[in-house]
Amino acid sequence: MRFSVLASGSTGNSIYVENDEHAFIVDAGLSGKRMEQLFAKIDRNMKQLSGIFVTHEHSDHIKGIGVLARKYNVPVYANTKTWQAMDGLVGDIPLEQRFEFEMDTVKHFGSIAIESFAVSHDAADPMFYTFHENGRKLVVITDTGYVSDRMKGIIRGADSFVFESNHDVNMLQMGRYPWSIKRRILSDVGHVSNEDAAVAMSEVVFEKPTNIYLSHLSKDNNMKELARMSVTQTLQSCGIIVGEYVKLFDTDAEEPTQLVTV
Repeated sequence: MRFSVLASGSTGNSIYVENDEHAFIVDAGLSGKRMEQLFAKIDRNMKQLSGIFVTHEHSDHIKGIGVLARKYNVPVYANTKTWQAMDGLVGDIPLEQRFEFEMDTVKHFGSIAIESFAVSHDAADPMFYTFHENGRKLVVITDTGYVSDRMKGIIRGADSFVFESNHDVNMLQMGRYPWSIKRRILSDVGHVSNEDAAVAMSEVVFEKPTNIYLSHLSKDNNMKELARMSVTQTLQSCGIIVGEYVKLFDTDAEEPTQLVTV
C-alpha cells in the first residue's frame, strides 16, 4: 500500500492511496484541473482511480469531486447525510456512480479494507478513514475538534498517520479572524491545535517505526516550522522522542508529498 498527501490545508485537501490493484483518493477539495496536475506530479493518471471517498461536505474537501466523477467515471463513496449535504454542491453525479459508505463500517477492495469512523466537526455527518492491508495500517484524520477515546481506539497503532495539526492557539487568538470564527475553530467541532494533536498522537503511536504527516495547517494561524516544533516538544514531554521511532513529515497546500509505502 502506497500513499501521497496531494494537497493539505485551508485551500484544499486530497490524499491518494493505492496498491497494485486499486487506486483511491480521500476527498478532492481542489479544481479538477488542479487535481490532474497533482496526479501528474506523482506520475499517476486519474483514469486509474477505483473510487473517491468523501469525508464531509465542506468545499475544501469536495470542490473537484463532481467534475472528476463525471470526466473519469469514478465511483464516489459517502454516507447518507453527506450525500444529502453535497446535493447542489457537486453537480449531477450519475446514480450508478453514487455509493453509500456509512459510518463505522468496513468495505473491502481486494486486499485493502477501508474502515470509516466518526469525527467531531461542524458538518452533516463527518467521518474519516483507516486503510488496512497485510497487517499495515494508514490512518487519515483531519477536521476534528478533538480526538476522543473512541477515535484513539480505532486509529491506535497505525504505521502512518495523516494527522491534523491545524493551528497554533496563540497565533489564532492574536490573529485577524473575527471572534465568531476563532470560537468555531477552537470548539469541539472545529480543528485541533498543534499541542492537542500531539497529545493525541502520544496516545496512539506504538513503539515501532511510525510516520506522521502533519496536515490541514491553517495558512493564517500556523506555520510548518511551528507545527513541527510544537508537536515535537509536546511528544517529547510525553516521553516520545521524535526521530527515535516516530518521524514527522510536512504536507503542503500546493505540492504533493512523495509517494511512499506504508
